[in-house]
Amino acid sequence: MFSEVSDINLTSNLSEPLASLEQDWSDTPHVRLSRSGHRVVSVFLGSIMVFGFLNNLLVLVLFCKFKTLRTPVNMLLLNISVSDMLVCVCGTTLSFASSLRTRWLYGRHGCMWYGFINSCFGIVSLISLSVLSYDRYSTLMVYNKRAPDYRRPLLAVGGSWLYSVVWTVPPLLGWSSYGLEGAGTSCSVTWTERTSRSHSYIVCLFVFCLGLPVLVMVYCYGRLLHAVKQVGRIRRTAARRREFHILFMVITTVVCYLLCWMPYGVVAMMATFGRPGLISPVASVIPSILAKSSTVINPVIYILMNKQFYRCFLILLHCKHHLTENGHSSLPSKTTMVQLHRRVCDGSPLGLCPAPAVTRPCAVEAEGTSSVASDKTDPAEPPDVSS
Repeated sequence: MFSEVSDINLTSNLSEPLASLEQDWSDTPHVRLSRSGHRVVSVFLGSIMVFGFLNNLLVLVLFCKFKTLRTPVNMLLLNISVSDMLVCVCGTTLSFASSLRTRWLYGRHGCMWYGFINSCFGIVSLISLSVLSYDRYSTLMVYNKRAPDYRRPLLAVGGSWLYSVVWTVPPLLGWSSYGLEGAGTSCSVTWTERTSRSHSYIVCLFVFCLGLPVLVMVYCYGRLLHAVKQVGRIRRTAARRREFHILFMVITTVVCYLLCWMPYGVVAMMATFGRPGLISPVASVIPSILAKSSTVINPVIYILMNKQFYRCFLILLHCKHHLTENGHSSLPSKTTMVQLHRRVCDGSPLGLCPAPAVTRPCAVEAEGTSSVASDKTDPAEPPDVSS
């Protein structure tokens, strides 16, 4: 993951000739993995490449086939899948091929390209996950009777890409640089470069592209879980099943996020500010693979644990009868919002209304799912925010 080649320095001024940079480039790190070690890494990278591509392709197929999935909030899920698929196609393929040959195959320009696109697509996915957590939190907590609005989700999608480009272009312009990492078969930010410019960039990258998304997710999902537990106290028996489902979703989301990205961030900071040679290429490979594995895990957590997508997935596999196209096969997010917002009336937990205030909206009648049917008769049951 982190290059131990101390003599490689790609952070030259913009005025420095390109030929000089080519002379400084070397595709052979001082310490290399054994051939068997490269084979193990290539097996993991190949698996991540194949399953990450297929999982995210499945998401795109579901979006294309089922119109009921094309809701505003699901635009964020689509954005996550697109960015993860691009990582598999444009990034993981290069490191996989290089691992098979036990060395980086694509030269300095290929290394810069790989480092840029991997960082860009990865940050897009991270920012989209944090925006999604805020969207779920605001959907539960904010009163809003307006019709579904695609403008805000599309702005969030565009903003995630712009935010990512803002933080991944600077190494191409001289604020830090992209270079070999780990066993020399992939590239990223040059973590081991001992300059003030490189250190300042890495600190900013860690704070704004990893630390900030983690804080947003922990805060939003923490408040969401607290709100659901408050509702569950009103009528524990009726709310228990859904409360456990949301608890499982929240814990899985946060734990997988931290497992995939925090080791990478921690080891990067150790390589940047620790003594030279503290992080060996062998030890740095594991966090790099964990970070890449997020492209496989994200579709499972955010898509297959989502009731809308799971029902459509069963229909796609012909495991469930194909219902009419008016939304029977899934649970649109707007219906969840309507059910919730009819409860936001007073100062009690989640602003629960008395039972007579909860009426049965037409949209819910059309869907007729068991999870929503309980909302029709039990105002104390927490809303199914996972769907």
